[in-house]
Amino acid sequence: MSWVGQAVRILRKDLQIEWRGKARAFALATFAGILLLLFSFAIGPDTKMLQKHAAAYIWLAVLTASTLSLAQSFRTETEHGALEGLRLLPIDSRGLYYGKALANWLVLVGLTGLLMPLSFILFDLSLSESPLKLVAVLLLGCGGIAAPGTMYSALTARTGAQQLMLPVLLFPLLVPALLAAVKALGFVLLGDPMDQIGSWLTLLLCFDLVFWSLGGVLFGYLIEQ
Repeated sequence: MSWVGQAVRILRKDLQIEWRGKARAFALATFAGILLLLFSFAIGPDTKMLQKHAAAYIWLAVLTASTLSLAQSFRTETEHGALEGLRLLPIDSRGLYYGKALANWLVLVGLTGLLMPLSFILFDLSLSESPLKLVAVLLLGCGGIAAPGTMYSALTARTGAQQLMLPVLLFPLLVPALLAAVKALGFVLLGDPMDQIGSWLTLLLCFDLVFWSLGGVLFGYLIEQ
C-alpha cells in the first residue's frame, strides 16, 4: 500500500476516534468559546474596539484551544507502546504524518466553523469581503497551525510535560502564520480598501507549503527520537 493509502487509513481512524469522543470535542469547543467571552469582557462594551481586534481574538482562541487538541493527537499511539508497534509495521512515516496532520487540520477547521458565528454575535461583526475569502483564510490559517503542530506533538508526545512543552515550542514558530491569519481575517471582516488580503494570503500559503512539505520529510526522524 502506498503512503497515500496509509495516510487515508490513519485519517479515517483518527476521525473515528474524534467522533466517538464527542464529549472531548464539546469540551474543546466550549473552552474556545469561553476564551472569546473573556476577551469580550476584558474590552468591555466598546463595540468599535471589539470589532477592530476581533480577528486577533478569534485566532488566539483557536491557537490556545489547538494545543489541547494537538496534545491528544498522539496520546493513543503513545499509550501501551502503540507508537513503537506502528514503527515495527511496514508503514511509511509520510503516511503517518499526513494522516495525523489532516485529522488535526479538520478538527481545527470544525472548531473555527463553530467559533465564527459566536464571534459575529459577540463582536457585532459583518462580512465586508467575499465569503470565499473568509473560507480561504480559515482553511489556510488552520493548516498553518496543524502542520507544525503535528510535528511538535509527535516530538513531545513521550515527555512528561507535553502540555507545557508543546506551546513553548510551537507558539514562537507560528508567529508569521498567526500574523498573516489575523491581518487577512481582519481585512475580510472590516474591509480591504487597499486590496491587501492577497499579500497576506500568499504569505500564509507559503508558510503552509513549507511546513506541510517539511513535515513529510522530517517526521520519520522525529518519531525515532
